[in-house]
Amino acid sequence: MSATARKLAVIIWNMVVKDVQYINPEGYLFLDQKRKLGIVKRIQKQIDKFALTNEDLNIINN
Repeated sequence: MSATARKLAVIIWNMVVKDVQYINPEGYLFLDQKRKLGIVKRIQKQIDKFALTNEDLNIINN
């Protein structure tokens, strides 16, 4: 709860004192999605590098 209040206080402070426009966090969601895709890509490369199979990873396909 206090973390949210602090975030809001920082946003308002920057808007008032530094005359910075508010940036909608939706852009950050896109960056988070890109980061997750990068992680998946790195994991896939490691799986290919070590020639792991579904049995090795205990993956169950439905």
